[in-house]
Amino acid sequence: MRRLQHLSPADGAKRDRRRRGCGRGTGNGGTAGKGHKGQKARGKVHPWFEGGQLPIHRRMTHKGFNNAGFALEFQVVNVGMLNRFDNATVVTPDILKCAGLISSRNRPVKILGDGTLDKELTVCAHAFTRSALAAIRSAGGVAEVIA
Repeated sequence: MRRLQHLSPADGAKRDRRRRGCGRGTGNGGTAGKGHKGQKARGKVHPWFEGGQLPIHRRMTHKGFNNAGFALEFQVVNVGMLNRFDNATVVTPDILKCAGLISSRNRPVKILGDGTLDKELTVCAHAFTRSALAAIRSAGGVAEVIA
């Protein structure tokens, strides 16, 4: 049975490292494969070095942090639009979606105070303006905030 210490790579799978600068007979003597003189023959030059020109990361403008992708975008419904529901209805985002007043069930809903409310409704939404709360309560309804 063969053991791990007796395994060896296949023939031709490994090569000896190239010994640079070890005489002209090796084919890499003299300049050691680095060409003639110049900055790259003498030391390390980083790939992003641009020869003393102002580097690209300093030429490009810097744009600051933008929180727009994380902003909470409410779907708004005015109080006047809630008159289409019957008295004593519990108005939820699902019902608003079925009525076509909002476009998505997944985004939060905010009730605004534009218009007048004549019906006694229980309105469930994520946010209310002060004027919307006053209009709902003056009509005898209840405003419930969804967490």
